[in-house]
Amino acid sequence: MSDNPITVLGIETSCDETAAAVVRVLPDGKVEICSNVIYTQATEHEGYGGVVPELAARAHVERTDQITERALTEAGIDDPNRLDGVAATSGPGLIGGVMVGMMSAKALALSHDIPFIPVNHLEGHALSALLTDNITFPYLLLLVSGGHTQLLLVKGVGNYHRLGTTIDDAAGEAFDKTAKLLGLGQPGGPKVEQTATGGDAQKYRFPRPLLKRDDCDFSFSGLKTAVRLAAENAAPLSPQDKADLTASFQLAVARHLCAKTLKAMKIIEAAGVTTLVIAGGVAANSLIRSTLENAVSDKGWQLVVPPAKYCTDNGAMIALAGAKRIETVGIPDQAEALQMPPRARWPLDDDPDGKRYGGGKKGPKA
Repeated sequence: MSDNPITVLGIETSCDETAAAVVRVLPDGKVEICSNVIYTQATEHEGYGGVVPELAARAHVERTDQITERALTEAGIDDPNRLDGVAATSGPGLIGGVMVGMMSAKALALSHDIPFIPVNHLEGHALSALLTDNITFPYLLLLVSGGHTQLLLVKGVGNYHRLGTTIDDAAGEAFDKTAKLLGLGQPGGPKVEQTATGGDAQKYRFPRPLLKRDDCDFSFSGLKTAVRLAAENAAPLSPQDKADLTASFQLAVARHLCAKTLKAMKIIEAAGVTTLVIAGGVAANSLIRSTLENAVSDKGWQLVVPPAKYCTDNGAMIALAGAKRIETVGIPDQAEALQMPPRARWPLDDDPDGKRYGGGKKGPKA
């Protein structure tokens, strides 16, 4: 633990949110969110049924500087040299967007002679609960986002053990494609949840994937196919048909996530772990949250879900991950950090000792 506060600017551009935030970690471990600015590219992708990578990258180019400047202003940072570091999502994500955020952060770091900290986007999600909740390691993480569905044992900063992952599509992708199939618009998750209101979740008995497998892996491709076939059989679809389809689909996803999470809980409960954290954009879904809340309370576990604005992609989680890296590993070797390339793929658990970030002086500037 450092004797001084650690203040970090975080930049997030891995998909269709251009985000920047300033986070301060105090010597006693408390976290202050000094600013958190997010621009969602809804209008840029409207009508395409999903995120268009080229359009996303272009929007990041146009917005990143002004979003970053606004985050610094709202945090009262009139001189970037007051920062202990600049963190940026360096993967995984849409490579064009990742490049924009990294280049902006590197330029700011070089021009003001402050450290650049490359951050794994998944680590941002993994630590996001620490933004608002005083929880301790280890804990079980259910990461459910547009591109990732994983169960991880979070042992500490930079120390993650993957228990299960999707063998095909992510949960968020299934929501997006179901929304597109039914003509609900984007973003898919909120549109599906909104449409499901008033629907009969028992109308369609969608399959429960990998039910007989005793592992913690997920699968959503078969569920998507089942929704498509049911929609084709019911065509032309009335508003009530869409409500029933989305309600039944949403229930199937919630039950699948819950079943696999319960298996992971059983695996690690002998180690004394009793906290489940849900992070990622899909964690904002109320049915999924309530289903898991009921399941963990029956087991005597604690459920922690960050506020919705910290579940979806945001700069605060990236800034926090950067600050925690400085606090626990130290300021990374800058020659190595500045040469690190953007990554479309970057598993979270392939670097358990944090060695990729180098050594260096621990703690913030004096």
